[in-house]
Amino acid sequence: MNNILKNVHPQDIEPFIDENTPIIDIRREDEFIATGIIKGAHKLTFFNEYGQHDLEKWLKEFKEIVKDKKDKFILVCAHANRTKTVGDFLANKLSYENAYHLEGGMALWLSQGKEVVF
Repeated sequence: MNNILKNVHPQDIEPFIDENTPIIDIRREDEFIATGIIKGAHKLTFFNEYGQHDLEKWLKEFKEIVKDKKDKFILVCAHANRTKTVGDFLANKLSYENAYHLEGGMALWLSQGKEVVF
């Protein structure tokens, strides 16, 4: 059975936060500094400024946050492009059953006046 990456809209994220669903921000450090992050989000950069990544290292850190393939988690990036790529990989290739990503990314989150921390 193929798993699919699911969207969560910024206005629908509260129940996930209430359940302590991990929010994993995969942007770069310069992006965290520029726009802030969602309160409680884990900073876990996937692609560097050159578009390169260390999948083995990233997965090791990711698995410290998401311990079971049935656990829910939400990926966040700037515009939901990187999270679509990474989330589809986690859902389809690694069989994570409850992979979500923030629709519209931080751009939509910020445009709706949602809270961030620095």
